[in-house]
Amino acid sequence: MKRLLLAALAIPLLHASDEPPASLRETVNGLEPAQIDKAIEGLQSHFLSPQALDEVSKQKALLEGLLRRLAPGADVISIGKAPAETKPVPFLAEILDDRAGYLRLGNLDASTLAQLDTALASFSEKKLPAVILDLRSVSGGTGLDEAADFARRFAPNGKILFTIQKPSAKQERILTSNQSPAYQGVLVVLTDGNTSGAAEILAATLRFNAGAMIIGSDTAGEAVEFSEIPLGGGKALRVAVSQAILPDKSTVFPIGVKPDVPVSLPPDDLAKIFEASRDKGVSQFVFEGGRPRMNEAALIANTNPEIEGSRDPEDPPLLDTVLQRAMDLVTAITFYNKHN
Repeated sequence: MKRLLLAALAIPLLHASDEPPASLRETVNGLEPAQIDKAIEGLQSHFLSPQALDEVSKQKALLEGLLRRLAPGADVISIGKAPAETKPVPFLAEILDDRAGYLRLGNLDASTLAQLDTALASFSEKKLPAVILDLRSVSGGTGLDEAADFARRFAPNGKILFTIQKPSAKQERILTSNQSPAYQGVLVVLTDGNTSGAAEILAATLRFNAGAMIIGSDTAGEAVEFSEIPLGGGKALRVAVSQAILPDKSTVFPIGVKPDVPVSLPPDDLAKIFEASRDKGVSQFVFEGGRPRMNEAALIANTNPEIEGSRDPEDPPLLDTVLQRAMDLVTAITFYNKHN
């Protein structure tokens, strides 16, 4: 506890220092117990603002240090505060160039699960060799059972998907796949920093149990179930009380899911793509138009479209580079499978 207190007391004093909190943590972790005691005594005896080191201030510093170290597994939140309004991302199913079925879940709930079943049945009927599951910006809530419901559509029957470990419980709860998969083929999962909660363990268990390749960026690292403890005054402590454990004993909390192929896309661009694809789909953001060629009309007009087309446009087209890499991967894998 003294290490946390020392680190938390030092954080507000970093205004004139270039040392980041990560380096501060490493420094404090490297101190011996006697050194920590002397450092705290030195602060109490010599720091220029004694009021910053009274008992209440030290308790606040200790709580701040704990919350910083335990993030994203603990936080103090406001009860009843309306969350910032965000436009929900609707479910989308689309066939891309007759090579892959694209599924953007948007949410992990019963309604989306029913839509997923319908889409997978259609993809299987059309014998599509690959499915791309887009979990970007999917929070999936904190009910980890939801992840199992979706994972069962892809994982082989009888496989252990993950276990839910709760320190207060005597036994772990094991979630398995209890049905034949609705789709068997190449599976690619897209993630980003806003992929959190049940969606993270879904991505992780699909990689482990269904051979999915993950493309995108690190997830949020919140594959846990939370509980809220009222603190009074409209505040509550939000604390992680259970977490998902994969069959190989690895966890997603707190580091998140690391992609197999890291590709980043600015959040603003992704939001624009999601919004524009509501009506016209995502193909327009995946396949780039062909290069302009010389033709008879250009000869008559004394212009050269090949040169004009090579110039950088003032407003370049919006492209989903993450989904493009996924399609590249699908093309390579299906070509290899076809010829071997």
